[in-house]
Amino acid sequence: MLRFSIWKILGILAVLFFGFMLALPNALPNTFMGVAPDQPRSQSAEDLSAFQEARNQAAEAWWPGLFPDKKVKLGLDLQGGVYLLMELDPEEVVANRMEIIQRDVRLALRGAGAADRINARIERSEDQLLVTLRETTEAQEAVRRINRDANAPVQGAIGGQRELDVQSTGNGRLRVTMTAAAREALVQDAQRKTIEIVRRRIDPDGVSEISVQPQGDNRIVLESPGEADPQRIKNILGQAGRMTFNLVSSSQTDLETALAGRVRPGYNLLYDIDTGFPLLVNDTPIVTGSDIATAAQEFDIQRGNAVIVTFRLNAAGARRFGDATAENTGRQFAIVLDDRVMSAPRINEPIFGGNVQITGSFTIEEAQDLAAIIEAGELPAKLQFINERTISPTLGEDSIRAGTTASIIGLILVAFFMIFAYSRLGIYAVLSLMANIMLILGALSGLGATLTLPGIAGIILTIGMAVDANVLVFERIREESRSGRGAMTAVQAGYERALSAILDANITTFIAAVMLYSFGSGPVKGFAVTLAIGILTSVFTAFVVTRWFTSLWLDRARPKKLAI
Repeated sequence: MLRFSIWKILGILAVLFFGFMLALPNALPNTFMGVAPDQPRSQSAEDLSAFQEARNQAAEAWWPGLFPDKKVKLGLDLQGGVYLLMELDPEEVVANRMEIIQRDVRLALRGAGAADRINARIERSEDQLLVTLRETTEAQEAVRRINRDANAPVQGAIGGQRELDVQSTGNGRLRVTMTAAAREALVQDAQRKTIEIVRRRIDPDGVSEISVQPQGDNRIVLESPGEADPQRIKNILGQAGRMTFNLVSSSQTDLETALAGRVRPGYNLLYDIDTGFPLLVNDTPIVTGSDIATAAQEFDIQRGNAVIVTFRLNAAGARRFGDATAENTGRQFAIVLDDRVMSAPRINEPIFGGNVQITGSFTIEEAQDLAAIIEAGELPAKLQFINERTISPTLGEDSIRAGTTASIIGLILVAFFMIFAYSRLGIYAVLSLMANIMLILGALSGLGATLTLPGIAGIILTIGMAVDANVLVFERIREESRSGRGAMTAVQAGYERALSAILDANITTFIAAVMLYSFGSGPVKGFAVTLAIGILTSVFTAFVVTRWFTSLWLDRARPKKLAI
């Protein structure tokens, strides 16, 4: 058990070297690693100049791209930032879905042409549709069409259960309601979609350390470390994000009539947020936000590097938009976001290719936020902000400083005890303990795990657990030495007989860590992650690294008895 083949030695060295390289970036500054600072939220010349200089310095860093460059992610309690608890209103989710169903029912009754149309009045009341047919004899055909064209299967339901319950109440009237299974599935799907949309809006590039987690059936927790402005996040998430392209009426008479309070059916009176001019906008969109493939903030060189938002339509949207602009050359079309006209350009020529831009008096931050909202898509329902907390970065710095101090003090005390109690073997245990901490930091960096304040507590606990494994081994070695065994046989017997106890203790603790991670949330998960990683690394360092150090010494010194 004390003999290490060349392959085992190379394996141990490889693990230690790999852990060292993963942990090393945490000891180096950002510019040394070639990591540019975040772009400033302000547009002032001083801020932009300082940002450009810092980015150039970071670009000149010599850290090889082949080496790992990830640092340990700090949680909200260490880095500071914003905590938001948000809620979706299930009734609003259902109401928004019924609005789409109302459109689908209208299309289903319209049929393929005028001769095939079923004339009806469709009214939406809370979570149901009331359909009144002009011809009472068409009720059966209307039910058949609605079930065929507008009644979709419930996602995840067994047996092909449908979303809608369509009933004829007599006298040419139909009632269309959503089934209970469909409501439940809709709310669950809305929570899942909202989590993804929130993530894409707040972190469109996928490089931030935000955490978006569900809570209950209709609540969502957002943690954004490093964010200092909760109102900005609320402004981004407070918009539904419904984007449509609509034609604008060219009739001045209709516009004046709408301004007088009589809006033409099928149109909405909206105002251009940039110019303030009223516009009579057709409520049937040419394309919608679902047709947008990508969106980004850019600069318009022809307008003196003005800040603009550009986006590209997908193939189907580009085709419809190209056809509409070809048929309506000379007219205005409105780009509408949540019933606000962001821009209303005139169609001077057909626009093919699907590339569109929004101009206006944007700041860089406003344009970036708008692009994120457009690209992320429309929320199933507006978010209600239930709880909000802003954590100061100074609190995190104090926590890191306190945690680091506690770790160092604990490590020093443990080192004194181990060296005093076990002499040379205690020195090897301290060296392996330092390797253990290095491997934990390397694992956290490599896995992209987030270190929280409870996580620091987990690391400190791991220090004690790693020493505990060494103590078990050393006490067994001491017992074997007292019974008259030589140094080599005492060490070998000590490791062999302590192995089962070490594995039993660490396996049960590891199972507890897994349970904490599976069923816990937030700080509990942070503690479980570092505890689980620490268990694996402590077993490796205590039972492999320390044993290797001891084996090297025994092979060279060949003592007859151990001073332990």
